[in-house]
This record gives sequence, C-alpha cells and structure tokens, in this order.
Amino acid sequence: MLAQAAIPVPIRLVLVVDDDPAVRNSLKFSLEVEGFIVRVYSSANELLRESEITEAGCLVIDYHLSEMNGLEMLNRLRERRVAVPAILITSHPSASVRQRAAEAGVRIVEKPLLGNALVEGIRNAFAQ
Repeated sequence: MLAQAAIPVPIRLVLVVDDDPAVRNSLKFSLEVEGFIVRVYSSANELLRESEITEAGCLVIDYHLSEMNGLEMLNRLRERRVAVPAILITSHPSASVRQRAAEAGVRIVEKPLLGNALVEGIRNAFAQ
C-alpha cells in the first residue's frame, strides 16, 4: 500500500476575546460546532501574554473589554507584528468605532450575533 502524501490542513484556529463568560462559552460552543478550533480569553491582557498568536487563523474580539477596547488591543498586536485577521464584535458601534475599524481593516459584526455573519466573516478571514 502506498503512503499518501500529507494534505496540508488549513488553519482553523479562532481566538475569542470577551470578558463576559456567557458570551465566551457560547461562542466557543457554536464555533466548534462549525468545525473551528477555538481558544478563549477573558481579557485583552490574557491574550497579549499569549506567545503563539501568530498561529491563529482569526481573532474575534469584543470591543468593550475591561483593560482596553478591542481596537486598542489589536493595535498592540500589530505593534508586535502580529497580522492575524480580526473581527470586532460589539453592540451599536459609533461612527468613530466604525471608522477606526475600517482603517485597521477589521470587520465589525454587531451583537446580538444573529444568523451566520460571524461564521461567514471568519471563513472569509481564513480565505485571505
């Protein structure tokens, strides 16, 4: 029997940062059901201490975090040359937040997370 060549598996790791445990747990569950590998973080600082962020395929970041907002956290990652695609989740984003997210190349998915907008955003991020 011939050995089959290993087929590269696309990175399907999603890092979720949200300080609300109910949101974290529900996102972890629903994204795993969709076939993603999910790591969850309760704060921006917890994620920033992570050494393997560059292996991630996509970040899902709540805008309203306790230590800093999601865009500030993303800026800190970019300063460290971490260029992982990101999706910002938030309720009722202001025009300023929308503009800053657009300038950073970050898609916004509004809460409540209804339908497939988040999953589609993550799949699009993996396709890039």
